[in-house]
Order: sequence, then C-alpha cells, then structure tokens
Amino acid sequence: MRFTLPLIALIASPAAAQDAPSPERLRADVAAMAGFGTRHSASTTTDPKRGIGAARNWVEAEFRRIGKSCGGCVTTERLARTFTGPRAPDGVEIVDVLGVQPGTEPGRVVILMGHLDSRNSDVMDASGDAPGANDDASGVALVIETARILSRTKHKATIIYAALSGEEQGLWGATLLAETARARGWTVDAALNNDMVGNTVGQNGQRVADRVRVFSEGIRISETIEEQIRRRGNGGEDDGPSRALAKAIRGTAQAMPGALEVFAVRRPDRFGRGGDHEAFLRLGYPAVRFTVAAENYDQQHQNLRTENGREYGDTIDKMDFDYAARVTAINVAVARRLADAPSAPGDVSVDGAVSADSTVRWSPVTGASGYRVHWRRNDKQDWTDQRDLPADATELLLKDVIVDDHFFGVSALSENGAESIVSFAGRAAPRR
Repeated sequence: MRFTLPLIALIASPAAAQDAPSPERLRADVAAMAGFGTRHSASTTTDPKRGIGAARNWVEAEFRRIGKSCGGCVTTERLARTFTGPRAPDGVEIVDVLGVQPGTEPGRVVILMGHLDSRNSDVMDASGDAPGANDDASGVALVIETARILSRTKHKATIIYAALSGEEQGLWGATLLAETARARGWTVDAALNNDMVGNTVGQNGQRVADRVRVFSEGIRISETIEEQIRRRGNGGEDDGPSRALAKAIRGTAQAMPGALEVFAVRRPDRFGRGGDHEAFLRLGYPAVRFTVAAENYDQQHQNLRTENGREYGDTIDKMDFDYAARVTAINVAVARRLADAPSAPGDVSVDGAVSADSTVRWSPVTGASGYRVHWRRNDKQDWTDQRDLPADATELLLKDVIVDDHFFGVSALSENGAESIVSFAGRAAPRR
C-alpha cells in the first residue's frame, strides 16, 4: 500500500501568515540590550542598568511576558556554573536564561539560541563599553521574537529559547546547555544557533541582503574511529545529522514566498573560527549556525572609536532590521516544522549488494503518521526522488534502483505532513 502526505505549507498556512516577524520589535530588543553598555560575562551583575546581570534580568522578563500572554505556555529557567579558563583565570559564573515551551512529547527538544554576552577589543575588559548590537544582541532578539510567534500555537516537541553567556570566553554557556541536555536525557532534534544575523554591509562595503549563511558539519566530530570508517564505506560524508538539518533549512526556505536564500556552507563554521553550536556538535546533537552573508570586521570585537575617518564598533546604526526579520522568519518556519514533526528515524539501513534492487529499512518512530523514503544518484548532493509510506511501514523495496549508484535516507512525517530531518541509510551495523 502507498499513500501520500502533503508537504506542510510552512509559511503559507493561516497561522504563519499572521506571524511575520517584526523589524520594529527586533530593533527595540537590540536597542534594549545594547543599552546595557556592556554584557561582558564578567561584568557587573548588581547594577540594574548596566552589565550582564541587568541584561539577563531583562531577557528573563521578556520570556515571562511572553509566557503570561499565552497563559503560562512559556516558563523560565536559569542554568548556572562557574567556569575557569585563560579568558577568566579567576573563574566566572556563567548563567544561561531559558524560555521553555513544553511540548506534548516530553523529553524531545528543539533549541533556538543566541549569546547574550559581548566584548570589545580587549577580551579581558569587563567594564568598558561593548554594545554588541549585531554580535550577538541580534541573535538573542531573534530568539525572543521567535518565542513571541511560536508561543501562540502548541507543538509536539518542547522548544527551548536560550540566551547564552560565556560565548566570548570559550563557548561556556553553550557547553552548559548541551551538557544539561545530556544529563536530563533530552532528545535534541535540532539546535539552531543564531550569531550575528542583523547586518548586510560587509567589510568591502558591498551590501548582501538576499541570503543568509547556514554552517554545518558533514562528518560528525562526535563519531568514533569505527563510526568514521563505516561512514567512509557508506559514502555519507555529506549526510550527517547536522548537514541534513542544513539541507532541511534550505528546503524550508525555498518553500517560503520571498524568503532569503539559504547559503548552506559545507563547513562547521567560518574558516578557523567557531560558535556555540560546536558545543552541541561535540555531544553528537544536530546543530547549525546562522550568520549574515556579509561580515564587517570593523564592527566585531572593537572598541568604539573613529580612526582616520573609519568607524569601529558594533552599534545598532549599522544594522538592517528588515534583513534580521527575514532571518527570523526562516528560524520560525524551521522550528515550527521540526517541533511539529516526529523525531528523525533511527537505525536506517540499506541492503542491495550484488543486486539490481535496494531495500531500505528503519526503526519505528513514536508518533510518526508515516515515513518518506528519499534517494538520489550518488553524484548528487540533494535528494531527487521520494516515496511516502504509512505508519506501520519499516522497509521499502525499490526495484531497479541499484545501491552502488544511489544514496538513501528516511524521514518521519506527522499527521499534517510536518517532516523530520532525513536520516542517512548506510550498511546495517554488524550484529554482536
């Protein structure tokens, strides 16, 4: 038996149509955060108007306000731990502020995050001005705006809205959240890191306002040597969970009228640089980074100053909030899709050696209303063919589709067609 589920209309649905992110709200939120002067992780926590403590209180108040407007559907939590390292030799308490929107399937989460802390030219300067408008008040504002929108509807997965600290000191807030996810036994379906998502004019003066970069790893940093050898044999270098997430993001954006192009960069982050999603990658969770298409390095990690007519500093006047709203819209659509879909299938394998046919198998997924089997010729990067199957299916025989020439994957579908990321099919693991 074969049936077909409709692709979810992520942006064209009535709920989504009234949920367009507001450039004005994003601007107001960035202005509020930049107004705390500095949000350095070691800055004051007692001043009500300046420093990281005041900024955390403000973010928590925003999450509480959102929760109140939806009848308590979003609650708040703080995670705290003291970290010590080269950029905090005497130790510093790192505090993450979370908004938590529980889903109907406890323990399964989709995480949206940005880092609240900021810095200037001297990473050890905890008192000097560091407004951090684009890096990364823009990401936190996006997370808050996404919470405002997604809190209006119920979802299967729990959505975690996270304002992290300690990014500039060593990805400490992200490490704290990722390790908390592991300790609590969460199934992390996706972690979307938004870091610098609000400017459009690059270092060379060129404006790029039609695309956003999404960085993802291919081969997982968390894999064992044995797993890497197996992936090499399967040819799955471009289909790890985080790369599959990036492809899902791009596909989601392509289905949105007027959306930004998703430039899916096949690299974990910018060349030789890193971000908070890496803490999740280390623990094996699917995670990507959203970043503007055009970076201006004079506006990153700089003291506020003008030299020879050249302005330095990360200030709000350099930002483009229409662009930030469009990046936010993609985050909203992707988070809604994944929070409404089941988790991705596990134990996905393919068999067909020395045969003209291929058989794809997978384990059942709790709450799945169906499955979508994908395949493509193995000289292609994106899936080209698919077949939908009912909820009781756990395998599919594909006649005259030769395993030597094709890659395969399986996603899970909800009753309304929301689709998980695609799990790549390799050889079945040897039985022990």
